Amino acid sequence: MRVSAKVDYALRACSELAACRRGTRQGERLSQAQEIPLKFLENILLDLKHAGLVQSQRGAEGGYWLSLPAEEISLAEVIRAVEGPIANVRGPATGTGRVRRSGGATPGGLDRGSRESAGRARGGHARGPGKPGRLPDEVSAIARRPDAWLPH
Repeated sequence: MRVSAKVDYALRACSELAACRRGTRQGERLSQAQEIPLKFLENILLDLKHAGLVQSQRGAEGGYWLSLPAEEISLAEVIRAVEGPIANVRGPATGTGRVRRSGGATPGGLDRGSRESAGRARGGHARGPGKPGRLPDEVSAIARRPDAWLPH
């Protein structure tokens, strides 16, 4: 699975907001903590706000926070907020950049091949605070849940 920079940044911003359990986090601080260009981050946060995942307050004491508890926000919801609908793709990659359309996700979650692909993608395309090449442990735990990719 490949994720765009926009999705990577959105997931990192949400994980940073989830780690900030009390109060708000200013955009500049999010930008610095996750090494995300501020203007790009502001556009992403606006997308997340329109999707109802993030709230904001202006002013000296203002900032951003998650609208819901982190455990109630799926990775798929964050992806949809910044990229639009997610296509249902079934089966493992063929190595040519195309996907074989056999097998697929079960009603309870992703099939084993999809989970393995997602695991490889997490290791190579995303990174969490201070851990190059890895998502934060909290986000990885959520991604392993069978219902993480289902809409709520």
